[in-house]
Amino acid sequence: MKVLDQILKFRSDRDWEQFHKPKDLAISLAIEASELLECFQWKTDDEVNALINGENRKKIEEEVADVAMYLYLLCHDLNIDIEETVKEKIEINNKKYPISKSKGNAKKYTEL
Repeated sequence: MKVLDQILKFRSDRDWEQFHKPKDLAISLAIEASELLECFQWKTDDEVNALINGENRKKIEEEVADVAMYLYLLCHDLNIDIEETVKEKIEINNKKYPISKSKGNAKKYTEL
């Protein structure tokens, strides 16, 4: 069974579709992304390396999964093909950030 199918079954089995309006999924996605950020908050580079390579890595993986699940649901419910949408965005970014101006540079495209 594909991951999306598993997520949809989980949601359907609990009758949660009624709560999963696009606004609520987007809010939940942002909350879960914030919980992922919290794993890294106030940590030094050494502490982050220890975290991602240590026994507490599971917490990061769980937060990443929560973010992914809400994104899968939002894309499904809005009929967004995430693969195609990402490909289109890469093309837009290729124009905004030409290699000749942006390689090794973290500036926003408006500053290049």
